Amino acid sequence: MQPIIEVKDVGVVYGDNTILEKITFDVYPGEILVIVGGSGSGKSVLLRQITGLEKPTTGTVIVQGQDLTSANNDEKRKIQKKFGILFQSSGLFASMTIAENISLLLESFTDLSEDEISDIIDIKLRAVGLDGFRNYLPSEISGGMKKRAALARALALDPDILFFDEPSSGLDPVTAASLDNLIKSLNESLGATMVVVSHDLASIGNIAHRVILLDKETKGIIAQGNAIEMKNNIENEKVYKFFNRIAY
Repeated sequence: MQPIIEVKDVGVVYGDNTILEKITFDVYPGEILVIVGGSGSGKSVLLRQITGLEKPTTGTVIVQGQDLTSANNDEKRKIQKKFGILFQSSGLFASMTIAENISLLLESFTDLSEDEISDIIDIKLRAVGLDGFRNYLPSEISGGMKKRAALARALALDPDILFFDEPSSGLDPVTAASLDNLIKSLNESLGATMVVVSHDLASIGNIAHRVILLDKETKGIIAQGNAIEMKNNIENEKVYKFFNRIAY
């Protein structure tokens, strides 16, 4: 199977501070890949490189055969139209209704009519379990519902790849588990590839097909595999302690 995303020797330097060095891995169509690591290991920084929100200091990111790293603005925009992104804070505009938040994306990237946009909004809200909430403001719904609304927006353009930055952050365990189940269900029903940044071990064990572990000291990937393999990896002390919640 050909990878849908190829990350090759990516390095990130901010000023005099090296965050990541020689990061190399592939993401395959339809899989849920979870990026994990301790605080300061560069998880969210790596996500910004993969999505084209930042350009890596070194290395390349290839998406469906296209070089995102060297793309000009028009080329990058075309590649990013294939992405849906759920930000850690949800990223909903507080002054807009849920429907208006989704509509803004569709109006910006498509030539659809108002009626067509309205129909898509209903379909996407139904897909995330928010049927009937189109006219609510973000302040009028719970934290878990905000995440679902943001996910509906991320799904608006029928992306090939979905990116999640700490999707369970700020949620209680029951709500987080419900969101995990939604992510798995969408992965199965849509066949969308998903890249997730998370520190929530329960969530990782629930949704991940494959996991890569970043390390702050080495500034790179120190292990990859499924969650069970990671948890039982007694050969690497750092990996074992991380996945078994044991202090270093």
